[in-house]
Amino acid sequence: MRFDIITLFPELFTPFLTLGVTRRAYDSGQIKVHFWNPRDYSQGQYKRVDDRPFGGGPGMVMMAEPLDACLQAIRKQIQLSREDVPLIYFSPVGQTLNQAQVQTWSTSKGAIFLCGRYEGVDQRFIDQCVDHQISLGDFVLSGGEIPALALLDSLIRLLPGVLNDDQSHQMDSFNAALDGLLDCPHYTRPETWQGQAVPATLLSGHHAEIIRWRKEQSLAITAKNRPDLIEKTGLKGKIVSQSP
Repeated sequence: MRFDIITLFPELFTPFLTLGVTRRAYDSGQIKVHFWNPRDYSQGQYKRVDDRPFGGGPGMVMMAEPLDACLQAIRKQIQLSREDVPLIYFSPVGQTLNQAQVQTWSTSKGAIFLCGRYEGVDQRFIDQCVDHQISLGDFVLSGGEIPALALLDSLIRLLPGVLNDDQSHQMDSFNAALDGLLDCPHYTRPETWQGQAVPATLLSGHHAEIIRWRKEQSLAITAKNRPDLIEKTGLKGKIVSQSP
């Protein structure tokens, strides 16, 4: 699986590629990441990639020409169709990223990421070249690098051999094993910390009761913090009001 990232700041990705469990995906060759700086495809002495917006207003807009030249160079190198390797632009306009999308991308051949900066990207380039727009939520970031990192990290966790236990991610929040709900609370040693004891059920050794407790807690936590997820799953009638 290969990801090509168009960014003015490729150095922002370095720690992510060399640290943590996701590093295994790069070391093993499961994931290949290539960086492309649109300045390398800009004309003129100053290698400009942005200009003032038509109609006035604050900020600068990334120009279509260097982005298009960069994109064409990527497509020439990878030699895969646009359908197989689409261009993703991280933007507030996009659909909010969720676990179902992450699962889909984790089984793909890869993608090209466009990390915008400044006030955004010339709309003509978006209309002509962008296949998907993705947002992390209803807030604004300085660029698309953080969303790109978020998508890479979330999909890489799903690849075989990346986590110590290949079943681990199946019990994460939002996954099918949890009916798309939030995960339950977790505890470790010591059994009592600052007067707070681990729930007795988790120490009982009764696996069926532990599974039931975890499901109840997952429902209760989701109902309290993300009631919208309860509505989506149709599990509203199964909520158990119980503190961990």
